[in-house]
Amino acid sequence: MGAWLSLNGERYDDRRLPVREERVRVPLLFLLLGVIGRALVRVVAATVFRPGLWVPLVLVIVVVRAMGLAGLSLGVTVVAGGLLAWSLLHSASYQRFVHLPTRAVRRHLFVYRLGWQPAMVTCRLDIRIGQRQYLPKLVRVRSTRSVDRVRVRMLPGQLLEDYAEQAERLATTLGAVECRVRSGKQHGEVELWFLVEDPLRRLVPGFDANKDGPDYTRLPVALREDSETYRLRLIGNHVLVVGATGSGKGSVLWSIVSAIHPGLLAGSAQLWVLDPKGGMEFAPGARLFHRYSYGDPESENRFEARTYELAFACFLEDAVAIMRQRQSELRGVTRLHEPTPDSPLIVIVVDELASLTAYATDRDARNRIKAALSLLLSQGRAVGVVVVAALQDPRKDVLPFRDLFPTRVALRLTEPEQVDMTLGDGARRRGARCDLISELLPGVGYVVIDGVAEPVRVRFPYISDEQIEALAATAPSAFLVKELQPTGGEAA
Repeated sequence: MGAWLSLNGERYDDRRLPVREERVRVPLLFLLLGVIGRALVRVVAATVFRPGLWVPLVLVIVVVRAMGLAGLSLGVTVVAGGLLAWSLLHSASYQRFVHLPTRAVRRHLFVYRLGWQPAMVTCRLDIRIGQRQYLPKLVRVRSTRSVDRVRVRMLPGQLLEDYAEQAERLATTLGAVECRVRSGKQHGEVELWFLVEDPLRRLVPGFDANKDGPDYTRLPVALREDSETYRLRLIGNHVLVVGATGSGKGSVLWSIVSAIHPGLLAGSAQLWVLDPKGGMEFAPGARLFHRYSYGDPESENRFEARTYELAFACFLEDAVAIMRQRQSELRGVTRLHEPTPDSPLIVIVVDELASLTAYATDRDARNRIKAALSLLLSQGRAVGVVVVAALQDPRKDVLPFRDLFPTRVALRLTEPEQVDMTLGDGARRRGARCDLISELLPGVGYVVIDGVAEPVRVRFPYISDEQIEALAATAPSAFLVKELQPTGGEAA
C-alpha cells in the first residue's frame, strides 16, 4: 500500500484515509535523568548483590598502596594457595561460593552476552520496528555443574511457547547440548536451562538413605540433569511410571523401595506388592514386603488364572478396607495422615498395571480390580495409602484413571504421542522428548507433577540383584511372608 501527499501537505494512503504519524516527544532533560538514574541503580545493585566484583579490586588497591608490588605478589600467592586448599579440603562449599559463581560470570560475558544478538535473530525472537531492533533482555546467568540457568525478560507480546518452539535452535546457536524452557520467577520472564554437559549419560550410583528415618516428602530417588538430587514426595501422593520394555521401570520402583527402606525397618511404612508377571521382578526382595501377591501368566489352566486374578482383587479390596477404617479414625482430626509404627504409610506397588486393568481374562475380577483402584487413587492419599504403579501402554483404554496420579514419570517411549498421554498436553513441546531417549540410557526419563508445567529430566540408579538381596537381608523375621500362590489366599 503506497501513500501520497495532497496539495496541503497531508499524507493519504491508497484508500484516501489520512495517515498520521504518532510521535512521543520526551524532553532531553528527562532522558538524561532516566539514563543516570538507571546507571546508579545498577551500580548500587552490583555493590550490594555482587561483592565479588568489587571486593577483590578494593583489596588489590589497599595492598598496593600499603606494601607495593612485592606485597601484591605475596598476597596473590597467599590467595591462590588458600583457594587451592579450600577446593581440596571442602570441595562442596568451594564449588558453591567460588567455582560456580565465577563460571556463571565468565559464561555470561563470553558466551551469552557475545552470542545473544545472533541467537535472537536466528531464532526469530527479536522485533524490528522501523530501523530499530529490540532484543529480549538477558537478565542473569546462574550455573550449576552441568546447566546454565539464563534468566530472560521477554519482549511485549511474547509467550513462553515462543521460546519453547525455538529451544532446539537456541541450544545449537549457543553451543549447548539441549535447552529447556521454564517459567520465570517474575511475570514476563522466562528461564532458559542450557545443558552444557549431560551428567545423565553416566550410570547413577544409589543414594544413601536417611538412617534416622526417611522423609516421605523428600525421598532421594534420582539425579537431575543439573547434577542435583531429585527428591520425590511420596506421602499424600500417587506415582505412575510409564516406559517401553527395557526403559528402566524396575530402576524407578526399586529406587523408591530403597529410599523408604529405613522406614520399613522402623515400622513407619509397609510395602504391599502386586507382581502380575509371576514374581519375576520383586521376588528377590520378598522379605521386605508385608503383603505380596503374584500370579503365573503362563498357566494354561483357566481356573488357576481366574484364581490369581481374584487374589489380586481381594488384595486391593483389603487396602480399601484399611482406607475406610482410617477415614473413620482421622475424620475431623487431621487432613493428612502422618506415618507412625502404629499407623504406617502403606505403599502399594504394582509392577504391570495393565495386567490388572486391561489384560485380565476374568471379567468379574477385572471389574473388582478397577473399582478398588479407583477408590484407592481418589481417596487413599489423605489417609496414608498410596499407589506406585508401572505400565508400558499409557492409552486411556488401558488406564482409564491415569489423571488420578499427581506424579507421573515417563521413561523411553515408542511414539511421540505417548508423551502427552503420560505427562499431559504440551509436555513434549516443553522439552519432554521421551521418544528420543536412547535405548542405551535405561532409567532416564522426565517427571511431571500436577500444577507444575515444566517436566524435569532425571536418571534413576540401577539397583542390582546383589543390592536387592542386601536390602532384603536386613528385614527382621516379622517381615517373612507366605507368598500368595496362584491358588490365592492372604499373606500370613
